[in-house]
Amino acid sequence: MSVSRRALLTTAAGTAVAATSIAPPAQAAEEVPGHAATLRTLRETADYAVAKLRAVAPGVSGFPVGTKFEKWTYSQNGDWVGGFWPGTLWMAWLHSGEERFRTLALASAEKLAPRQNDTGTHDLGFLFYPSWVTAWRLTGQDTWRAGALRAASSLIRRYNPRGRFIRAWGALDEQANAGRVIMDTMMNLDLLAFASSQSGDGEYLDIAVEHARTTQRHFPRPDGSTPHVYDFDPSSGAPLGPATVQGYSPASCWSRGQAWGIYGFTTIHRRTGHREFLTTARKLADFALGALTPDNVPVWDYLAPQAPHDIKDASAGAVMACGLLDLSKATGEPRYREAALRLLTALSQTCLTTKSTRAEAIVARCTRNRPSEDGVEISLPYADYYLLEGILRVLRPDDVDRAIDLSTV
Repeated sequence: MSVSRRALLTTAAGTAVAATSIAPPAQAAEEVPGHAATLRTLRETADYAVAKLRAVAPGVSGFPVGTKFEKWTYSQNGDWVGGFWPGTLWMAWLHSGEERFRTLALASAEKLAPRQNDTGTHDLGFLFYPSWVTAWRLTGQDTWRAGALRAASSLIRRYNPRGRFIRAWGALDEQANAGRVIMDTMMNLDLLAFASSQSGDGEYLDIAVEHARTTQRHFPRPDGSTPHVYDFDPSSGAPLGPATVQGYSPASCWSRGQAWGIYGFTTIHRRTGHREFLTTARKLADFALGALTPDNVPVWDYLAPQAPHDIKDASAGAVMACGLLDLSKATGEPRYREAALRLLTALSQTCLTTKSTRAEAIVARCTRNRPSEDGVEISLPYADYYLLEGILRVLRPDDVDRAIDLSTV
């Protein structure tokens, strides 16, 4: 049950505002007509997620990275997924109003503090946006804002000006992977947009835009599918060609990577107003929607030989649903919202852990890295986070806007 309370929240422009009351989910949902059954399903799923988190969160001893026999396994430094656990707790707080989730979210986010200065990963957006940026937006405490800005400063050190890309993997002084770009990085660019808006330094956003343009030039194929990886010569910046790590092959289309692209290109459009990014997001979305099976749960790779009769990745569906809701608003095309609602409904009806008394996660049927046989149809923390984000984008968009900023320039 949701309760109203007074709290420090922030506007889309990033200014702290006090005494904001959050409406119960049913009130927010009534703004979306004609979907009574769908909205009821989404409310029930959000309620289930909160109940699961209420039971599990007090015993969480680190940052969940995936499940083994339905129980969370942990990283103590957050790996690349550390932001999703506090992010999930923030979503639970928005839905329920229970102070325990706010307290746990802040405590979990604080454990990521050492990663602010980590120049060895591109994943600082994943780490700091749903945790520290959201903490600042929902509390107004400047410690969180300052830490997110430091993380953004670490991230731009990975920018290669010759190739105009942010390298994905490896320490700055390592030659291995020095020219490797992956689709996932599109999701880390919003931390740079945040840094520019808060610091007044346009370099952060300039780098984000250049990286997005490089990705836009080289990743999408004529049909709208994408590879997971594209390699460049790190010395000259010259393109070398597509590759993959988590997809079936350089010529296939890893579904979660495609979802990162839909969400990421729509977001960079919202931050810049550049129409070409919206065109790319639409192209990627149209391919993914055409590749979906009738059950509306993505297979792990849309172009692997066994597709569409292959194992699933519910996390790809959750990420894609969030991106499609954004895309619908940005384009004015209702079909993307309808598709997002179908995805969220399918995940709610066929991919939750409701039938297991052991399960500690919310979402099942996720696949982390199929080629490595690493985490095939398990639970993953980003599936839980993006499913809740997607559902609350529908049930209470104003509150999600205050948490993660859904504004458009």
